[in-house]
Amino acid sequence: MASFQRFRFLAIALIFHFVYIFSIFDIYFVSPIVSGMRLFEIQRPPSSRAPADRLVLFVGDGLRADKAFQSHPEPYPKNDDDLVPRPLAPFLRSRVLEHGTFGVSHTRVPTESRPGHVALIAGLYEDVSAVTTGWKLNPVNFDSVFNRSSHTWSWGSPDILPMFEQGAVPGRVNAYTYGAEMEDFSADALVLDYWVFDHVKDFFKEAETNATLRQALKQEKVVFFLHLLGLDTTGHMYRPYSKEYLHNIKVVDQGVEEITELIESFYNDDRTAFVFTADHGMSDWGSHGDGHPNNTRTPLIAWGSGVAKPEIYKDKTAPGHDDYSEDWNLGSVRRNDVAQADVAALMAYLAGVEFPANSVGELPLTFLDADIREKAEASLVNAQCILEQYRVKEEEKKASELRYRPYRALSDNGLTLERRVADIRELIDAGRFEEAIEEAATLMKIGLDGLRYLQTYDWLFLRALITIGYLGWMAYALTTVVDLHVMNGSLPPSRTLAGTLVFSSALTVLYASFVISKSPITYYAYAFFPVFFWEGVYARRSCLAEGRKHLFSHVNSGGKMVSLLFNGALYVVVIESLALGYIHRQILTILFIIGSFWPVTYGASFIQKHGALTATWFLSTSAMSVFTLLPAAMTEENVTLIVIGGALMVVIGVLYLILEDFVLADFTWPTTRSPKNNTSRTLVGVQIGLTLLAIIVTRSSALSLQAKQGLPLGNQILGWIVLVASFLVPVAYRLQPNNHYMHRILVVFLTCAPTFVILTISYEGLFYLAFSALLVSWVRLEHAVYKHSTQTSTKDKASNGSTTKAEDQLKLSSPFRPLTLHDARVALFFFVLLQSAFFSTGNVASVSAFSLESVSRLIPVFDPFSQGALLILKLMIPFALISANLGILNKRLGVAPSALFMVVMAISDILTLYFFWVVKDEGSWLEIGSTISHFVIASLLCIFVAALEGVSAIFNSGVEVHDAEVVEAIKNGMVAEAVVKKVNGVANSLPAVGKQEE
Repeated sequence: MASFQRFRFLAIALIFHFVYIFSIFDIYFVSPIVSGMRLFEIQRPPSSRAPADRLVLFVGDGLRADKAFQSHPEPYPKNDDDLVPRPLAPFLRSRVLEHGTFGVSHTRVPTESRPGHVALIAGLYEDVSAVTTGWKLNPVNFDSVFNRSSHTWSWGSPDILPMFEQGAVPGRVNAYTYGAEMEDFSADALVLDYWVFDHVKDFFKEAETNATLRQALKQEKVVFFLHLLGLDTTGHMYRPYSKEYLHNIKVVDQGVEEITELIESFYNDDRTAFVFTADHGMSDWGSHGDGHPNNTRTPLIAWGSGVAKPEIYKDKTAPGHDDYSEDWNLGSVRRNDVAQADVAALMAYLAGVEFPANSVGELPLTFLDADIREKAEASLVNAQCILEQYRVKEEEKKASELRYRPYRALSDNGLTLERRVADIRELIDAGRFEEAIEEAATLMKIGLDGLRYLQTYDWLFLRALITIGYLGWMAYALTTVVDLHVMNGSLPPSRTLAGTLVFSSALTVLYASFVISKSPITYYAYAFFPVFFWEGVYARRSCLAEGRKHLFSHVNSGGKMVSLLFNGALYVVVIESLALGYIHRQILTILFIIGSFWPVTYGASFIQKHGALTATWFLSTSAMSVFTLLPAAMTEENVTLIVIGGALMVVIGVLYLILEDFVLADFTWPTTRSPKNNTSRTLVGVQIGLTLLAIIVTRSSALSLQAKQGLPLGNQILGWIVLVASFLVPVAYRLQPNNHYMHRILVVFLTCAPTFVILTISYEGLFYLAFSALLVSWVRLEHAVYKHSTQTSTKDKASNGSTTKAEDQLKLSSPFRPLTLHDARVALFFFVLLQSAFFSTGNVASVSAFSLESVSRLIPVFDPFSQGALLILKLMIPFALISANLGILNKRLGVAPSALFMVVMAISDILTLYFFWVVKDEGSWLEIGSTISHFVIASLLCIFVAALEGVSAIFNSGVEVHDAEVVEAIKNGMVAEAVVKKVNGVANSLPAVGKQEE
C-alpha cells in the first residue's frame, strides 16, 4: 500500500508541474496571431510610384551590432600596418557615412533564428514558446512581407528559408538552400556565405540569357533575401571576438558590396532599396537565446531608393548615440534605433506593398526619403494596420466573455476606431501634416496598448488560480509526508458530505465559466489541481493535527520555542537566498562558507570524534565555494584543465583499487584483508581505462578542432564508443556484485566520468571531483550527526522518562523510523546541493549559457536536437550523483526511500511561486528572458527530484549499509564477510562470525 501511495504521489507531482509550467504561456506569452484582418497600403495616385521597385534584404545571422561597427586589427595580419585597428566592414560603413540611414535593431527573446526572422519579415513577435520551433521546418502560418511581394527569391540556410516558402502563397517565394551537411562546426563556415553570394551571382547571370526569368525580375514589388549563416556558425565555434568571426565580417561586407553592385548594374535604374541587419546577436561565450544585450542588439543599415541620406552633425555628437556606440567613430552620424518588428514595416513601405496583417511594427520615419505628406500618409496606414488587429481581437474577446470590459482609451467619449482614423485623415487633407503624424503615432501607441490590454485580459484570474494551485500542492505534499512518514499511514482520510459538496461545487462553477468563455483546455487542468489538493488537505486534517503533536512534542519550554522560531526563520531565509542565487551565483559561495562550519554546532566532542570527516567536509565545501566565484561564461576551451580534471578522476579510481579495504571499512585500517571481489575490481579497472581513453580522445579532438583541421572520423567514432560503453559497463557488475555503499558510489562516479570529460570545455571536471567529494562527505557526516543526536536524545528521554507509548507504537508500525524536524535540515541541504549542481559551472538560468564547442567533438554538423540532448546529458550527471548519495543517506538514516525526496518536492515550490510572480513580458529583453528561465528551472526542480528518486532506486538497488559494529569486528580480526545487512533501514540479525583468518 505504501509503495502505491508513493507512486501515486510522484505521478501527481509530475503531471501537476508539467501542466503548470505551461501556465506562463497561457498568461504571459499568448500568441498574438489572429486572422480576418483587412490589409492596408499607402494610396498613391496612378502616376506616383512606390519608393522602390524592389527590395534586397541581407541578414547576417548572429551578427552583433558592436562587432559590425567597431574597428579591429586585421584578423590575419601580414605586416605591421595590419595591426592598426580599422573598420572590418568598409562598404557597409560607407553606406552609413554617405548613402543611407543606420541604427541598432533591438530584438526580443527568445533570440533565436526563427523568432528573429519572423519579427524582421512578418513584423510580429511570436510568443516565447516559439523557440521550440526555431530549428525545424515549421511554416510561418501568418502574413509576411514576402507574402505581400509580387515574388521573392531567397538563398541561404535550409533551417530558415523553407518556412517562409511553404507558409506563403504557393509559387510566390522561391528558396535556394544548401545541404544541411554543410553546417559543419568543424569546418570553415565561410563556405556558407560564399555559397549564397555565388548562387546569387549565377542567378543573375542566368537572367541575362533566360528571357522568362528576366521578365519576372523586371516586375515591381520584388524582394530578394540573402540569409548569411556563416557568422552564427563561426560565433558558436570560435566566439564573436575571435579572428575567425571578425574575418567572417569582412567576407560578408565584401559579398554585400559585390551583390549590391551586381543588382544595381543589372537594373541600372537606381530603384532598388537595400536593408542589412541581423536576426540576433551573439554572447561572448558563443551562444544566444536569452535577453543579454549582446544577443538583442543587432545592426540596421538601409540605403538605396526611398531611404534617407545620413544626418551629419559636424560640431557635436549626433542624436541617438550613447556609451554603447562611443567606440564606433560614428558620432557625427545620427543613430536611429528601432524595434526589430519595425524593420518589416520599413521594408513594406519601401517595396510599396501592404503592411503584413499581423505586423505591430512602427514605421521608422527617420529612415524615409519622403516629403512630410508622404510620411503622414504612411503613419496613418501604419496606425490602421494596428487598429485593425485590435478590432478583430476585441470581437473575438466579446464573443467569448460573459461580461466584456472594453479598453477605456478606445471606447470613451464615443471616439470609435473609425472616428479616430477619420480625424487624422481630416488633418492630412487640411495640410496639417506634423499634427497628423503626432496623432497617428499617439493612435498607434493606444492601439498597441489596446492589444496589450486584450492580451492580459485574463491575467488577474489566472494568476490567482495558479497561485492557489501552487499553495495547494505545497500543503498537499506536506500533508502526504506527515501521513506516510510521520504517522505511518495510521489515520485514514476523513471526508464529509458538506466538504465534498463545497469542493465539487467550486470546480463545477469554474468549469461552467470555462465552457461559456470557450477557454483553452489547459484552463480546466489549472482549475482541477487547486480543488483536488485542498480537498485532500481537508480530508487529512486529523492526520495533520496528530502529526503536529508528534513533530513538536519536544517543544515544551519557552527557550525551545524561541529556538524553533529562529531555525524556522533561518530555513526560510536560506530558501529565499537561493532565489537570489539564480541571479547572483555568489550567494551559493556564501552558503557553502557558512555550511563549512556546520559540524562545529555539535560541540567539541563531536569534532574530536570525527576529526577527519569534519576536515573533509570543510575542504570540500570550501572547494565548492570557489566555483560560483568563477565566470559563468567559459569563453575559451582549456584543454589543460580538461586533462587535469580527467586525470584526477583516474587517480580517484586507482586509489580506490589500492585502498579498497580501507574505504570499505568506513575509512579505517582493518587488521586483516578481506577476500577480493575480482570481477568488480576488474570492472573498476575497465571504467578507469574508459576515463583515460576519454581524456586522450578529447584532447586530440579539441586540438584538431582548434587547429581547424576538422574532427577526425576515428576520434568521433571512438568518442561515441567510450560514451556508450561507459554507461553499459555497470550492467556487468551483476555478475558478481559488490553491494557496499561506498563501492556503489564509486561505480556511479566512474560511470559518468568519461561523459563529463568528453563534454567538458574548462573547469567542469574539477567541479565534478569537488561535488563528488562533497556528496560523500555529506552522506557520512549526516549519518554521524544522526547517531550523535540519537544518542543525546535517548539519554535525555531516559533521564526525563519522556518516551511515550505513542512514539514507540509509531516506530513499531513501520520498518522505517518516522521523520522528525531534524530531517527538514537534511532536505534543505539536499535542496542547496541541487541548486549548486545547476549553477556551479555556469548560469543555467540563461538558455544561452551552453557552448556547442564540447558537443562538436561528437556531432560536428549542426543538429540542435541531438546536440541539445548531449548538453542536457552533461547537465544531468551531477543530479545522478546526488540522487545516488541521497538514496544511500535515506538507508543510513533509516527513513523510507521516498521520505526526503518528498520533503524537497514540497518545499521547492516556494521558489517556483516566487518566480511565477516575477515573470516579465515587458521591459529589457534580459529581464524577460531571465525571468522565464528562472520560473521554468524552478518548476523543473520538483520534476527532477521526482525523477531522481527513480534514479536513486536504480543506483541503490541491493546496496548494503554497514554500521560501526562491522568496522569493530574487522578491527578485531574477524572475517570481512561478517556484515550487518541493513537494506531499506531494516537491521537483520548478525550472522555467525567465522574463525579469525590465520
